[in-house]
Amino acid sequence: MAEKILEKKIRKTLVGLLFLGWALGNLDRYLMNYAVVYIGEDLSLTSTETGLILSSFFLGYALMQLPGGIMADKFGAKRILLIAVIAWSIFTGLTAVAGTLGILLVIRFLFGIGEGGFQPSASKIISTSFPENERSKVMSIMLSSSGIMGMLVPIISAALLVTIGWRAFFVIAGLLGIVIALLYRKFVPKDEVVQQSANGLQVRGILGDLFKMPLMWSLVVAYFTIYAVNWGLNTWMPTYLSDVRGLDLVSIGWLQMIPGIITIGALLVSGYVIDKVDLKVNRIIGAACALLLAGFLLLMFNAESITLFITYQCIIMLLMTYVLLLLPSFVLKKIPSNYAGTAMGMANTGGQLAGFVTPTLIGFMVDAFDGSYDAAVWMLVVISVICVASILTISPKTQAPKEDSYECA
Repeated sequence: MAEKILEKKIRKTLVGLLFLGWALGNLDRYLMNYAVVYIGEDLSLTSTETGLILSSFFLGYALMQLPGGIMADKFGAKRILLIAVIAWSIFTGLTAVAGTLGILLVIRFLFGIGEGGFQPSASKIISTSFPENERSKVMSIMLSSSGIMGMLVPIISAALLVTIGWRAFFVIAGLLGIVIALLYRKFVPKDEVVQQSANGLQVRGILGDLFKMPLMWSLVVAYFTIYAVNWGLNTWMPTYLSDVRGLDLVSIGWLQMIPGIITIGALLVSGYVIDKVDLKVNRIIGAACALLLAGFLLLMFNAESITLFITYQCIIMLLMTYVLLLLPSFVLKKIPSNYAGTAMGMANTGGQLAGFVTPTLIGFMVDAFDGSYDAAVWMLVVISVICVASILTISPKTQAPKEDSYECA
């Protein structure tokens, strides 16, 4: 299937819309990391139960990655984007009515299912609508909204959670999603879809070939390890700074603006560099970043002052951001566009399974070691080292089947 490179004006609009959608998804996602401090008090939750709430989203999100990618390839990315935004907005709003741990777990799981179709569909749009030498840059712009939300959510949370409360906050976030959905419906152009054979052999053929590719399994492991560190830090950082470093939520919010700004800059610069540098060289750079990440994690959690802690956190965000953007670049540039959604869904399943496992595991470790985070820190260090090995096994020379091998006559 030939790539459908859109006009420059339409591409710019698409970049803006993908940026807004990913920003909203991260607003809803990061919001829980701060709201859970108040939810835990209201529902009298243990650290393990808090970890389950933080993880329940990622279970639904992970389970939806591969189906979301397949549906984007089969039914069109625009349709799946719309469904994803509407679904996660509904369940974000419904978070406000949760009165028990069980109900909250179900709602957050369904929220994850709803959001799960977004990134595979967005990747499909980037792969089919933009030239290869612009795809990492476009992905970096979209993902930079995550850094912006990482910077803004702490401040927004500190201001609103103590005034209107967490329930009203989730209602407002859900309503914002409806606005984004309307914008998508009006401005995102219809995309081509893969014509499916009656017996469904095409989808099975695509999955079969992806499962046979060493590149994909290396990416799955790499995604799992780097996202384990990413979400382990993001989900537990507010609670850690409150419980161990003795900071209030307002102070945490202002301090976390600093690594948030660093992340935004790192995403934009990394996207430019990755597009300019050969993937063989990028693989070595990515492995070096993951190795340094392990060392700076130890330095950060053993820092004697908050100033040093935030300094090391900024360095960690620089290193981690490069790897987080490098991995999808292998999919965008080495996988044929007609099933880029399925490939991204498969790779990202590893990352989101890490998002499910890590917060709960950290919560369990904190409870098991009487409030100490030492065991959790060492776990993140070991995972970073495994990430180094997985990146080094990625071969940029791996060839996927030709794009026309799955087109129906």
